[in-house]
Amino acid sequence: MKKNGFLKEVLGTSLYLLCVLIVVYLAIQFVGQRTVVKGSSMEPTLYGLDDGNPDKVGDNLIVDKFTYRFSDPKRFDIIVFPYQYSEEYYIKRIIGLPGEIVQIDMEGNIYINGEVLREGYGKEIIKNPGMAIEPIQLGEDEYFVLGDNRNNSQDSRFPDVGNIHKSEIVGRAWIRIWPLNRFGVLKHQ
Repeated sequence: MKKNGFLKEVLGTSLYLLCVLIVVYLAIQFVGQRTVVKGSSMEPTLYGLDDGNPDKVGDNLIVDKFTYRFSDPKRFDIIVFPYQYSEEYYIKRIIGLPGEIVQIDMEGNIYINGEVLREGYGKEIIKNPGMAIEPIQLGEDEYFVLGDNRNNSQDSRFPDVGNIHKSEIVGRAWIRIWPLNRFGVLKHQ
């Protein structure tokens, strides 16, 4: 009788652990994932891990992978997408939306469809407009992204990043979970 009860308990615990693993897998696959910010391209909004300074801790984020299944990304959303030439993920802010024309002049002004974009996310005036010195027409599923640290960011201004297709977007940066003194939901709009 004791052996039978022990087997039931082992089986019950095993099924419980299997269910937990399935729920965790589904949550990571379809709902959210953790990512660590590297580099300074999103400062002062997000702070990255500094490879040269082991004391500098990168912001740890939870990325919402669920929202964009039911709605389109919006201007100023902070998104995560894979960099096409490595295993890294980039974190940038959406500036241009599908169908829009984006241009940046030599004074650092950003134009959307010929109108100056009013925004306060850039750390400083853009010194290098890159490819955006000429008007960039976004396709029906393309987004133009910039880092908040405009002069220290590889973003849509440069051909190695370019425009981001909606299918490439992993999700929207949602909550900063570490370090605790900066814990909170991220401001997008």
